[in-house]
Order: sequence, then C-alpha cells, then structure tokens
Amino acid sequence: MNKTCVLYCSCGAGIFPEKESGQLTKALNNLQLDIFELHDLCALSINEKEFLRSIGKEYDQKIIIACFPRAIKNILKQGDIDFGKYEVINFREESVEKIINKLDNQFNLPAGNANYQIRESQLKVPAWFPVIDHSLCTLCGQCYRFCLFGVYKFNKKSLSVVNPLACKDNCPACGRTCPASAIIFPRLPEKSVLSGAEPSNEKTQKPEGNSSLFVLLNERNNTRRNIFRQGFIKQAEAERNKALEDLKKELNKRK
Repeated sequence: MNKTCVLYCSCGAGIFPEKESGQLTKALNNLQLDIFELHDLCALSINEKEFLRSIGKEYDQKIIIACFPRAIKNILKQGDIDFGKYEVINFREESVEKIINKLDNQFNLPAGNANYQIRESQLKVPAWFPVIDHSLCTLCGQCYRFCLFGVYKFNKKSLSVVNPLACKDNCPACGRTCPASAIIFPRLPEKSVLSGAEPSNEKTQKPEGNSSLFVLLNERNNTRRNIFRQGFIKQAEAERNKALEDLKKELNKRK
C-alpha cells in the first residue's frame, strides 16, 4: 500500500493570501493522512535538509502545494534533497476550490482527521535567495558578475549558490540579467519566468517562399528583444542599487 502525504508551503513571502491559506488549512485537516505545513520550503531547503530527505524516503507519494513546479524542482535539486516521486499543485495559479477538487478527484485522498504537523524554519533571516535552473544555464557568468554580495561561485565549468543568505531581500537583479532565464526567485511576487514559470518555447517560424519577409520579421523580433533586455538591465541596476543602500543603512544602525 502506497504511503501518501501532503506538504503545504505556507510561504513566508505572502504569495498565497492569508484568507485562502486559512481555507486550505481547514480543508487539509479533513483528510485522513499526514499533512506537513512548512514555514517555508525555501528556508527548510537550507537548514532542514535531513527533515525533507526523511519525508522523501518515508512516503511513496508526496503532494506539494506550493508555487511553480519548476521552482520546486530546482529548490530540491539545489539543496541536494532526494524527494522521490512527488506532484506539485501550484497555488499561484489554482484557487483553493480547484486545489481541494484536485485532492479529492485526481488523488482520491480519504476524508477523516489529519495528522497535521507544522514545521518551522529556525532561520533568523527570510529565505530569499536565487535558485539555478541548470537545464537552462549556459555558464555565461552574468549573474555572478552582476551580484555584489558573494552569493555565487562561478567558473567556466560550473555555477552554484554558495552563500544564499548573503542575498538581499527583494533584489532579484542578477536574475533579470540572465539571458537564458536560468535564475529563479521563488518568493518573487510577480508571475514570471524569474519567479519560476516555464519559459516560453515560441520560436519564429520561417514563412514558405518569402525569405525577405522572414529576415524582416526576424530583425524586428531581435530589436524588440533587445529593447526588453535593456529594460531588464535598467530595472536590475535599480534593484541592486537599492539593495546596496539598504545594506549601508543597516550597517550604519549597528555603529
């Protein structure tokens, strides 16, 4: 008999509204299985790795209610956490009603009284840090060069997050400079590739029998992409500058 549990990430960034979170918690308590409310998965992936690994080993199936599946996959991979088989329900895109319907209809979870456990991180700082999607990373080093806080380690053969807690809250600047959309900030409020949404796979299709039209459209698309990139770079520079100013203020307070 397969052993199943549900893990609900009570995101410290407030991604899931408090009202909806309360409704979901009430519904989860009415399921006859083990429920783990995590405060939160980003933080626990840093300082509670053994706890997460133990869940991966103990349960045959894990249902994770959290943010974008791409973000969850790479959070676990970056933390070197073998989680086995699991499914992700994205509360950024699903209403509480749809989440409950999925639990009832797709997973056929039994009704009853839950064994409800709350697991809190002991980190003294919010767990805001970049997560690398190595399937997209081209090892260009742009994020490493742009970050001023020593978060990354980089050489021509590897890129890794070695000092995640040095990252400054609400500064996703390095990720905005990534040309491959390989950097994820799971706690970023915006619904974008940078917060973990799947990158678009759309490509310009060559029209048959009109190469000049293809060249024109391709040039126009390249120009549009360059304009967007310039906008991202300016935004990144502004976010980085703000992070530096906040750090200076914090250091001055300690004097």
